[in-house]
Amino acid sequence: MSGNKARKRQPPFAYSGLDRVIHERARLSVLTSLVSHPKGLLFSDLKQLCGLTDGNLSQHLRVLEAAHLVEISKDRDGTRPQTTCRLNAEGRRRYLDYLAVLEQVLLDAAAAVKSRSPAKGKRDDAIA
Repeated sequence: MSGNKARKRQPPFAYSGLDRVIHERARLSVLTSLVSHPKGLLFSDLKQLCGLTDGNLSQHLRVLEAAHLVEISKDRDGTRPQTTCRLNAEGRRRYLDYLAVLEQVLLDAAAAVKSRSPAKGKRDDAIA
C-alpha cells in the first residue's frame, strides 16, 4: 500500500470542527450574545437575551469558562454584586472557526439537496 492510500481520509460530512462545547444550543446562544457585545454583558442581561434561568446560565458559563472561551468578573455596584461575562480572544477565535464549519455544513446540505432534487414534473417519493 502506498503512503497516500495508508492515510485515512476524513469522511466528507464528519465536520470535526463542530466544537461540542459550542454546539450545544444554550452555549451557542451565550456565545452569540457575547460576540455581539465585545465589552461583555451583565449576567442578568445575558440571561434575558438567551432565555435561560439563573442556574442554567451559571452551569453553561462554568463550562465555557473551563473551556477558556469566556471570562467572568464579579464586581459590586454599590451594595449589589454584578457579574459581567465577556468573550475572550480564544473564545472569539473558536466561535468564528465554529461558524466557518457550520457555514460549510449549510453549503454541503444545500448542494446535496439541489443535486438530488427531482426533475420537473416528477414526484419525490422518499428521502433516504
